[in-house]
Amino acid sequence: MTFELALAAAAFCFAGALTPGPNNVMLLASGVNFGFVRTVPHMVGVVSGYAFLILVVGMGLGQTVVEHPVAFQALRIGGALYMVWLAWKVATASGGPKAEGRGSPLTFFEAAAFQWVNLKGVLVAISGVAAFTRPGAFGVTLASLIAIATVATVTSAVVWSAFGTGLRQFLTDPRKARIFNVVMAVLLLASLYPMLVEV
Repeated sequence: MTFELALAAAAFCFAGALTPGPNNVMLLASGVNFGFVRTVPHMVGVVSGYAFLILVVGMGLGQTVVEHPVAFQALRIGGALYMVWLAWKVATASGGPKAEGRGSPLTFFEAAAFQWVNLKGVLVAISGVAAFTRPGAFGVTLASLIAIATVATVTSAVVWSAFGTGLRQFLTDPRKARIFNVVMAVLLLASLYPMLVEV
């Protein structure tokens, strides 16, 4: 991968990773409700799951989804249903630092599995593979894209989780924490909009 292509891929990956979306809303809420340390398995699941998603998309799954409307519809419906469940889980969390011993953040496997129904992540992966891999050096460019995306995803996961952890001091009142959780759930549901309209 040339330096210019790597720079463009980095800009693309960091923009996709750091902007608000389902993963970042969930990590922010987890940081508030469970703290940074308890959110680490969630973060590692996001990073690992997304890297694996890019690999599988690069090996041909992305083309299959694009070419088969039924597969794409299944992705949209499955993703929407899973995100509604996650929104409910966030909205009904006990909330805030005083709830430290109650409830649990997403596990590594739950967070990794979520990457497969997160339409934003899937579309970014498909777009990234299409834009930044090269047929003549497919293996090298795909591996480079995965490495760059992994750095971007780690950065985003740490930033959003740390931001949530920083907010904990302002949400010690259970009522404020509950309001925060409901707002996060609404934002998560709002991110369904792109899934439910024609894209």
